[in-house]
Amino acid sequence: MIYVRLLKESFGFAINALRNNKLRTLLSLLGVTIGIFSIIAVLTAVDSLDRKIKKDLSTLDKNSIYLMRFSFGPSEIPEWKREQFPDVTYEEYEYLKKSLNDMEAMCFQLFTRKENIKYEGKTVSSVNIGPTTYEQEDVQKLEFKEGRFFNESESNSGAPVIVLGYQIAKNLFDGQDPLGKKVRLYGQKFTVIGVMTKKGAGIFDENEDTTVYIPVNFLRQMYGDNNDMITPAILIKPVDGVDIDAFKEELKQKLRHFRGLKEGEIDNFFVNVLSGFTDLLDGLIQQMNFVGWLIAGFSLLVGGFGIANIMFVSVKERTNLIGIQKSLGAKNKFILLQFLFEAIILCVIGGLIGILLVYIISIVLTNALDFEFVLSVGNIMFGTFLAGIIGLIAGVIPAFVASRLDPVEAIRSGM
Repeated sequence: MIYVRLLKESFGFAINALRNNKLRTLLSLLGVTIGIFSIIAVLTAVDSLDRKIKKDLSTLDKNSIYLMRFSFGPSEIPEWKREQFPDVTYEEYEYLKKSLNDMEAMCFQLFTRKENIKYEGKTVSSVNIGPTTYEQEDVQKLEFKEGRFFNESESNSGAPVIVLGYQIAKNLFDGQDPLGKKVRLYGQKFTVIGVMTKKGAGIFDENEDTTVYIPVNFLRQMYGDNNDMITPAILIKPVDGVDIDAFKEELKQKLRHFRGLKEGEIDNFFVNVLSGFTDLLDGLIQQMNFVGWLIAGFSLLVGGFGIANIMFVSVKERTNLIGIQKSLGAKNKFILLQFLFEAIILCVIGGLIGILLVYIISIVLTNALDFEFVLSVGNIMFGTFLAGIIGLIAGVIPAFVASRLDPVEAIRSGM
Protein backbone atom coordinates (compact mmCIF):
# COMPACT_ATOMS: atom_id res chain seq x y z
CA MET A 1 0.00 0.00 0.00
CA ILE A 2 2.86 2.37 0.72
CA TYR A 3 4.05 2.09 -2.89
CA VAL A 4 0.55 2.73 -4.19
CA ARG A 5 0.36 5.78 -1.95
CA LEU A 6 3.81 6.85 -3.10
CA LEU A 7 2.78 6.51 -6.75
CA LYS A 8 -0.38 8.51 -6.07
CA GLU A 9 1.57 11.33 -4.37
CA SER A 10 4.20 11.35 -7.13
CA PHE A 11 1.47 11.61 -9.73
CA GLY A 12 0.04 14.54 -7.81
CA PHE A 13 3.44 16.26 -7.72
CA ALA A 14 3.85 15.68 -11.46
CA ILE A 15 0.45 17.18 -12.20
CA ASN A 16 1.22 20.16 -9.93
CA ALA A 17 4.49 20.67 -11.83
CA LEU A 18 2.47 20.79 -15.04
CA ARG A 19 -0.03 23.23 -13.56
CA ASN A 20 2.35 25.57 -11.70
CA ASN A 21 5.06 25.75 -14.35
CA LYS A 22 3.17 25.27 -17.58
CA LEU A 23 5.65 26.84 -19.99
CA ARG A 24 8.73 25.30 -18.41
CA THR A 25 7.15 21.88 -18.24
CA LEU A 26 5.84 22.16 -21.79
CA LEU A 27 9.28 22.99 -23.15
CA SER A 28 10.81 20.14 -21.15
CA LEU A 29 8.24 17.62 -22.33
CA LEU A 30 8.50 18.80 -25.94
CA GLY A 31 11.72 16.87 -26.49
CA VAL A 32 10.20 13.62 -25.18
CA THR A 33 7.01 14.19 -27.17
CA ILE A 34 8.91 14.82 -30.40
CA GLY A 35 11.24 11.88 -29.80
CA ILE A 36 8.47 9.39 -29.07
CA PHE A 37 6.41 10.84 -31.94
CA SER A 38 9.34 10.38 -34.34
CA ILE A 39 10.07 6.80 -33.33
CA ILE A 40 6.44 5.63 -33.24
CA ALA A 41 5.68 7.47 -36.50
CA VAL A 42 8.59 5.70 -38.23
CA LEU A 43 7.63 2.32 -36.74
CA THR A 44 3.99 2.84 -37.73
CA ALA A 45 4.89 3.84 -41.28
CA VAL A 46 7.35 0.95 -41.69
CA ASP A 47 4.96 -1.58 -40.12
CA SER A 48 2.15 -0.37 -42.37
CA LEU A 49 4.42 -0.62 -45.42
CA ASP A 50 5.55 -4.10 -44.37
CA ARG A 51 1.92 -5.17 -43.86
CA LYS A 52 1.03 -3.78 -47.28
CA ILE A 53 3.91 -5.62 -48.95
CA LYS A 54 2.94 -8.93 -47.34
CA LYS A 55 -0.70 -8.41 -48.29
CA ASP A 56 0.17 -7.59 -51.91
CA LEU A 57 2.49 -10.59 -52.18
CA SER A 58 0.16 -12.98 -50.34
CA THR A 59 -1.40 -14.13 -53.61
CA LEU A 60 2.01 -15.33 -54.79
CA ASP A 61 4.11 -18.09 -53.27
CA LYS A 62 7.44 -16.85 -51.88
CA ASN A 63 9.16 -19.37 -54.15
CA SER A 64 7.45 -17.97 -57.24
CA ILE A 65 9.94 -17.14 -60.00
CA TYR A 66 9.95 -14.36 -62.57
CA LEU A 67 12.05 -15.44 -65.55
CA MET A 68 12.97 -12.42 -67.68
CA ARG A 69 15.82 -10.34 -69.09
CA PHE A 70 15.83 -7.98 -66.10
CA SER A 71 16.95 -8.51 -62.51
CA PHE A 72 14.86 -7.54 -59.49
CA GLY A 73 17.98 -6.64 -57.53
CA PRO A 74 21.56 -5.48 -58.11
CA SER A 75 23.64 -7.54 -60.51
CA GLU A 76 27.37 -8.04 -61.04
CA ILE A 77 26.82 -8.15 -64.81
CA PRO A 78 27.66 -4.78 -66.46
CA GLU A 79 24.68 -2.77 -67.63
CA TRP A 80 25.87 -2.65 -71.25
CA LYS A 81 25.90 -6.44 -71.32
CA ARG A 82 22.49 -6.78 -69.66
CA GLU A 83 21.00 -4.47 -72.27
CA GLN A 84 21.98 -7.05 -74.91
CA PHE A 85 20.05 -9.87 -73.24
CA PRO A 86 17.15 -11.19 -75.33
CA ASP A 87 13.58 -11.25 -74.05
CA VAL A 88 12.06 -14.54 -72.99
CA THR A 89 9.74 -15.91 -75.67
CA TYR A 90 6.43 -17.70 -75.92
CA GLU A 91 8.24 -20.68 -77.43
CA GLU A 92 10.50 -20.87 -74.36
CA TYR A 93 7.42 -20.78 -72.15
CA GLU A 94 5.91 -23.73 -74.08
CA TYR A 95 9.20 -25.65 -73.93
CA LEU A 96 9.70 -25.12 -70.18
CA LYS A 97 6.08 -25.96 -69.45
CA LYS A 98 6.53 -29.37 -71.07
CA SER A 99 10.01 -30.17 -69.79
CA LEU A 100 10.35 -28.62 -66.32
CA ASN A 101 9.89 -30.90 -63.31
CA ASP A 102 8.37 -30.02 -59.91
CA MET A 103 6.36 -27.18 -61.46
CA GLU A 104 2.82 -26.53 -60.21
CA ALA A 105 1.86 -23.74 -62.62
CA MET A 106 3.45 -21.48 -65.23
CA CYS A 107 2.17 -18.54 -67.24
CA PHE A 108 3.52 -16.22 -69.90
CA GLN A 109 2.70 -12.55 -69.48
CA LEU A 110 3.56 -9.19 -70.99
CA PHE A 111 4.25 -5.92 -69.21
CA THR A 112 3.00 -3.10 -71.39
CA ARG A 113 1.86 0.51 -71.24
CA LYS A 114 -1.47 1.69 -69.88
CA GLU A 115 -4.43 2.17 -72.22
CA ASN A 116 -7.92 3.66 -72.29
CA ILE A 117 -10.95 1.40 -72.23
CA LYS A 118 -14.44 2.40 -73.41
CA TYR A 119 -18.01 1.23 -73.03
CA GLU A 120 -20.67 3.15 -74.94
CA GLY A 121 -20.14 6.81 -73.91
CA LYS A 122 -17.89 6.10 -70.91
CA THR A 123 -14.09 6.03 -70.96
CA VAL A 124 -11.65 4.95 -68.25
CA SER A 125 -8.09 6.21 -68.70
CA SER A 126 -4.72 4.79 -67.58
CA VAL A 127 -5.90 1.20 -67.28
CA ASN A 128 -3.27 -1.40 -66.40
CA ILE A 129 -3.27 -4.03 -69.14
CA GLY A 130 -2.35 -7.60 -68.19
CA PRO A 131 -1.85 -9.73 -71.31
CA THR A 132 -1.28 -13.26 -69.99
CA THR A 133 -2.02 -16.94 -70.51
CA TYR A 134 -4.85 -18.82 -68.86
CA GLU A 135 -2.60 -20.21 -66.06
CA GLN A 136 -2.38 -16.75 -64.48
CA GLU A 137 -5.45 -17.63 -62.44
CA ASP A 138 -3.62 -20.56 -60.81
CA VAL A 139 -0.27 -18.83 -60.37
CA GLN A 140 -1.65 -15.69 -58.73
CA LYS A 141 -4.79 -17.16 -57.11
CA LEU A 142 -7.13 -14.58 -58.63
CA GLU A 143 -10.49 -14.09 -56.91
CA PHE A 144 -13.67 -13.25 -58.81
CA LYS A 145 -16.69 -11.20 -57.84
CA GLU A 146 -18.53 -12.70 -60.80
CA GLY A 147 -17.75 -14.58 -63.98
CA ARG A 148 -14.51 -16.41 -64.73
CA PHE A 149 -11.03 -16.21 -66.21
CA PHE A 150 -10.41 -17.11 -69.85
CA ASN A 151 -9.79 -20.80 -70.57
CA GLU A 152 -7.01 -22.59 -72.46
CA SER A 153 -8.76 -22.45 -75.81
CA GLU A 154 -9.47 -18.72 -75.53
CA SER A 155 -5.91 -18.12 -74.36
CA ASN A 156 -4.23 -20.07 -77.17
CA SER A 157 -6.39 -18.55 -79.92
CA GLY A 158 -6.10 -14.99 -78.62
CA ALA A 159 -9.87 -14.62 -78.34
CA PRO A 160 -11.20 -11.06 -77.75
CA VAL A 161 -12.33 -11.72 -74.16
CA ILE A 162 -11.50 -9.62 -71.13
CA VAL A 163 -11.53 -9.84 -67.34
CA LEU A 164 -12.07 -6.51 -65.55
CA GLY A 165 -10.73 -5.23 -62.27
CA TYR A 166 -13.32 -4.18 -59.69
CA GLN A 167 -12.89 -0.42 -60.16
CA ILE A 168 -12.87 -0.62 -63.96
CA ALA A 169 -16.16 -2.53 -63.94
CA LYS A 170 -17.65 -0.06 -61.47
CA ASN A 171 -16.62 3.01 -63.51
CA LEU A 172 -17.75 1.58 -66.84
CA PHE A 173 -21.02 -0.08 -65.89
CA ASP A 174 -22.13 1.75 -62.74
CA GLY A 175 -24.21 -1.05 -61.24
CA GLN A 176 -25.14 -2.81 -64.49
CA ASP A 177 -24.25 -6.45 -65.03
CA PRO A 178 -21.00 -6.30 -67.07
CA LEU A 179 -20.92 -9.98 -68.10
CA GLY A 180 -21.44 -10.40 -71.81
CA LYS A 181 -21.08 -6.68 -72.53
CA LYS A 182 -18.69 -5.40 -75.21
CA VAL A 183 -15.92 -2.97 -74.26
CA ARG A 184 -13.46 -1.32 -76.65
CA LEU A 185 -9.70 -1.67 -76.18
CA TYR A 186 -6.90 -1.28 -78.77
CA GLY A 187 -9.63 -0.29 -81.21
CA GLN A 188 -11.19 -3.76 -80.88
CA LYS A 189 -14.28 -5.07 -79.11
CA PHE A 190 -13.78 -7.43 -76.16
CA THR A 191 -16.46 -9.48 -74.43
CA VAL A 192 -16.45 -9.19 -70.63
CA ILE A 193 -16.33 -12.67 -69.07
CA GLY A 194 -15.32 -11.87 -65.49
CA VAL A 195 -14.92 -9.22 -62.78
CA MET A 196 -12.39 -9.58 -59.97
CA THR A 197 -12.99 -8.85 -56.30
CA LYS A 198 -11.88 -5.55 -54.78
CA LYS A 199 -8.24 -5.60 -53.67
CA GLY A 200 -6.95 -2.02 -53.40
CA ALA A 201 -3.74 -0.40 -54.57
CA GLY A 202 -0.43 -2.22 -54.40
CA ILE A 203 2.99 -0.91 -53.38
CA PHE A 204 4.49 -1.04 -56.86
CA ASP A 205 1.96 1.26 -58.55
CA GLU A 206 0.05 -1.82 -59.66
CA ASN A 207 -3.59 -1.98 -58.71
CA GLU A 208 -5.57 -5.11 -59.44
CA ASP A 209 -8.77 -3.06 -59.20
CA THR A 210 -7.65 -0.96 -62.18
CA THR A 211 -6.21 -3.89 -64.16
CA VAL A 212 -7.79 -5.83 -67.00
CA TYR A 213 -6.59 -9.23 -68.22
CA ILE A 214 -6.69 -10.28 -71.87
CA PRO A 215 -5.23 -13.33 -73.64
CA VAL A 216 -1.54 -12.71 -74.35
CA ASN A 217 -1.85 -14.12 -77.87
CA PHE A 218 -4.26 -11.35 -78.82
CA LEU A 219 -1.55 -8.76 -78.23
CA ARG A 220 1.12 -10.97 -79.82
CA GLN A 221 -0.98 -11.23 -82.98
CA MET A 222 -1.45 -7.46 -83.01
CA TYR A 223 2.10 -6.25 -82.25
CA GLY A 224 4.32 -9.29 -82.74
CA ASP A 225 7.02 -10.44 -80.34
CA ASN A 226 9.63 -7.79 -81.11
CA ASN A 227 8.08 -4.59 -79.87
CA ASP A 228 9.67 -1.98 -77.61
CA MET A 229 6.39 -1.28 -75.81
CA ILE A 230 6.14 -4.78 -74.30
CA THR A 231 8.35 -6.70 -71.87
CA PRO A 232 7.67 -10.44 -71.63
CA ALA A 233 8.14 -12.56 -68.53
CA ILE A 234 7.52 -16.17 -67.53
CA LEU A 235 6.03 -16.59 -64.07
CA ILE A 236 6.65 -20.01 -62.51
CA LYS A 237 5.20 -21.48 -59.34
CA PRO A 238 7.07 -24.58 -58.08
CA VAL A 239 5.32 -27.31 -56.11
CA ASP A 240 5.28 -26.96 -52.33
CA GLY A 241 8.37 -28.22 -50.51
CA VAL A 242 10.63 -28.22 -53.55
CA ASP A 243 14.35 -27.55 -53.16
CA ILE A 244 14.30 -24.07 -54.70
CA ASP A 245 18.05 -24.02 -55.43
CA ALA A 246 17.86 -27.32 -57.29
CA PHE A 247 14.74 -26.11 -59.11
CA LYS A 248 16.51 -22.91 -60.17
CA GLU A 249 19.50 -24.90 -61.42
CA GLU A 250 17.30 -27.19 -63.51
CA LEU A 251 15.46 -24.16 -64.91
CA LYS A 252 18.74 -22.50 -65.88
CA GLN A 253 20.11 -25.63 -67.53
CA LYS A 254 16.99 -26.19 -69.60
CA LEU A 255 16.81 -22.59 -70.79
CA ARG A 256 20.55 -22.53 -71.54
CA HIS A 257 20.11 -25.70 -73.60
CA PHE A 258 17.14 -24.22 -75.46
CA ARG A 259 19.10 -21.04 -76.23
CA GLY A 260 22.22 -22.95 -77.22
CA LEU A 261 24.50 -21.32 -74.67
CA LYS A 262 27.93 -22.95 -74.50
CA GLU A 263 29.82 -23.86 -71.36
CA GLY A 264 31.58 -20.80 -69.99
CA GLU A 265 29.05 -18.35 -71.40
CA ILE A 266 27.08 -16.39 -68.83
CA ASP A 267 23.31 -16.74 -68.46
CA ASN A 268 21.61 -14.15 -70.65
CA PHE A 269 18.50 -14.12 -68.45
CA PHE A 270 17.61 -13.65 -64.79
CA VAL A 271 15.84 -16.09 -62.48
CA ASN A 272 14.18 -13.75 -59.96
CA VAL A 273 12.88 -15.65 -56.93
CA LEU A 274 10.21 -13.70 -55.07
CA SER A 275 11.71 -14.62 -51.69
CA GLY A 276 14.93 -12.87 -52.71
CA PHE A 277 12.94 -9.79 -53.62
CA THR A 278 11.14 -9.84 -50.26
CA ASP A 279 14.52 -10.21 -48.52
CA LEU A 280 15.68 -7.09 -50.37
CA LEU A 281 12.58 -5.24 -49.21
CA ASP A 282 13.14 -6.45 -45.64
CA GLY A 283 16.66 -5.02 -45.80
CA LEU A 284 15.33 -1.66 -46.99
CA ILE A 285 12.75 -1.66 -44.20
CA GLN A 286 15.47 -2.34 -41.61
CA GLN A 287 17.50 0.57 -42.98
CA MET A 288 14.46 2.83 -42.76
CA ASN A 289 13.98 1.73 -39.15
CA PHE A 290 17.63 2.47 -38.37
CA VAL A 291 17.51 5.96 -39.89
CA GLY A 292 14.29 6.68 -38.02
CA TRP A 293 15.82 5.58 -34.73
CA LEU A 294 18.92 7.67 -35.41
CA ILE A 295 16.88 10.83 -36.00
CA ALA A 296 14.51 10.20 -33.10
CA GLY A 297 17.42 9.35 -30.79
CA PHE A 298 18.62 12.95 -30.84
CA SER A 299 15.15 14.16 -29.92
CA LEU A 300 14.99 11.69 -27.05
CA LEU A 301 18.44 12.81 -25.86
CA VAL A 302 17.30 16.43 -25.78
CA GLY A 303 14.06 15.38 -24.12
CA GLY A 304 15.98 13.43 -21.46
CA PHE A 305 18.08 16.49 -20.64
CA GLY A 306 14.91 18.56 -20.43
CA ILE A 307 13.32 16.15 -17.95
CA ALA A 308 16.55 16.00 -15.91
CA ASN A 309 16.57 19.81 -15.80
CA ILE A 310 12.98 20.09 -14.62
CA MET A 311 13.63 17.46 -11.95
CA PHE A 312 16.68 19.36 -10.64
CA VAL A 313 14.53 22.50 -10.48
CA SER A 314 11.80 20.51 -8.73
CA VAL A 315 14.29 19.25 -6.13
CA LYS A 316 15.51 22.80 -5.56
CA GLU A 317 11.98 24.15 -5.14
CA ARG A 318 10.95 21.38 -2.74
CA THR A 319 14.10 21.24 -0.63
CA ASN A 320 12.20 22.47 2.42
CA LEU A 321 9.49 19.85 1.92
CA ILE A 322 12.13 17.12 1.55
CA GLY A 323 13.71 18.20 4.84
CA ILE A 324 10.36 18.10 6.61
CA GLN A 325 9.56 14.64 5.19
CA LYS A 326 12.94 13.26 6.30
CA SER A 327 12.65 14.84 9.77
CA LEU A 328 9.30 13.06 10.14
CA GLY A 329 10.92 9.72 9.39
CA ALA A 330 10.84 9.42 5.59
CA LYS A 331 13.64 7.15 4.41
CA ASN A 332 16.03 7.92 1.57
CA LYS A 333 14.36 5.21 -0.52
CA PHE A 334 11.00 6.94 -0.18
CA ILE A 335 12.39 10.28 -1.38
CA LEU A 336 14.30 8.56 -4.20
CA LEU A 337 11.24 6.69 -5.47
CA GLN A 338 9.08 9.79 -5.13
CA PHE A 339 11.20 11.78 -7.58
CA LEU A 340 11.83 8.79 -9.85
CA PHE A 341 8.09 8.19 -10.17
CA GLU A 342 7.57 11.88 -10.88
CA ALA A 343 10.17 11.86 -13.68
CA ILE A 344 8.69 8.69 -15.17
CA ILE A 345 5.14 10.06 -15.03
CA LEU A 346 6.21 13.31 -16.72
CA CYS A 347 7.94 11.36 -19.51
CA VAL A 348 5.01 9.00 -19.96
CA ILE A 349 2.67 11.99 -20.30
CA GLY A 350 4.95 13.43 -22.99
CA GLY A 351 5.17 10.03 -24.70
CA LEU A 352 1.39 9.58 -24.70
CA ILE A 353 0.99 13.00 -26.31
CA GLY A 354 3.42 11.92 -29.04
CA ILE A 355 1.56 8.64 -29.56
CA LEU A 356 -1.76 10.51 -29.72
CA LEU A 357 -0.33 12.77 -32.44
CA VAL A 358 0.77 9.70 -34.43
CA TYR A 359 -2.72 8.20 -34.06
CA ILE A 360 -4.42 11.38 -35.30
CA ILE A 361 -2.04 11.78 -38.25
CA SER A 362 -2.39 8.10 -39.21
CA ILE A 363 -6.19 8.48 -39.37
CA VAL A 364 -5.89 11.65 -41.47
CA LEU A 365 -3.40 10.07 -43.90
CA THR A 366 -5.40 6.84 -44.19
CA ASN A 367 -8.49 8.82 -45.19
CA ALA A 368 -6.55 11.12 -47.53
CA LEU A 369 -4.42 8.47 -49.25
CA ASP A 370 -5.15 5.05 -50.68
CA PHE A 371 -2.90 3.51 -48.04
CA GLU A 372 -3.77 2.21 -44.58
CA PHE A 373 -1.60 3.47 -41.71
CA VAL A 374 -2.12 1.30 -38.62
CA LEU A 375 -0.84 2.23 -35.16
CA SER A 376 -0.53 -1.17 -33.53
CA VAL A 377 -1.05 -1.94 -29.84
CA GLY A 378 2.54 -3.20 -29.76
CA ASN A 379 3.88 0.17 -30.89
CA ILE A 380 1.70 2.00 -28.35
CA MET A 381 3.03 -0.20 -25.54
CA PHE A 382 6.59 0.15 -26.82
CA GLY A 383 6.33 3.94 -27.00
CA THR A 384 4.93 4.14 -23.48
CA PHE A 385 7.62 1.79 -22.16
CA LEU A 386 10.37 3.77 -23.92
CA ALA A 387 9.06 7.03 -22.45
CA GLY A 388 9.14 5.44 -19.00
CA ILE A 389 12.74 4.31 -19.50
CA ILE A 390 13.74 7.84 -20.57
CA GLY A 391 12.08 9.19 -17.42
CA LEU A 392 13.90 6.63 -15.30
CA ILE A 393 17.29 7.51 -16.75
CA ALA A 394 16.69 11.27 -16.69
CA GLY A 395 15.32 11.28 -13.13
CA VAL A 396 17.74 8.95 -11.36
CA ILE A 397 20.45 11.57 -10.64
CA PRO A 398 18.06 14.32 -9.39
CA ALA A 399 16.22 11.71 -7.31
CA PHE A 400 19.49 10.47 -5.81
CA VAL A 401 20.54 14.04 -4.97
CA ALA A 402 17.17 14.65 -3.28
CA SER A 403 17.37 11.44 -1.27
CA ARG A 404 20.84 12.34 0.11
CA LEU A 405 19.87 15.79 1.42
CA ASP A 406 20.47 16.37 5.14
CA PRO A 407 17.06 17.12 6.74
CA VAL A 408 18.38 19.99 8.91
CA GLU A 409 20.25 21.62 6.04
CA ALA A 410 17.29 21.09 3.73
CA ILE A 411 14.87 22.80 6.14
CA ARG A 412 17.32 25.66 6.77
CA SER A 413 18.01 26.26 3.07
CA GLY A 414 14.30 26.27 2.29
CA MET A 415 13.45 28.92 4.92
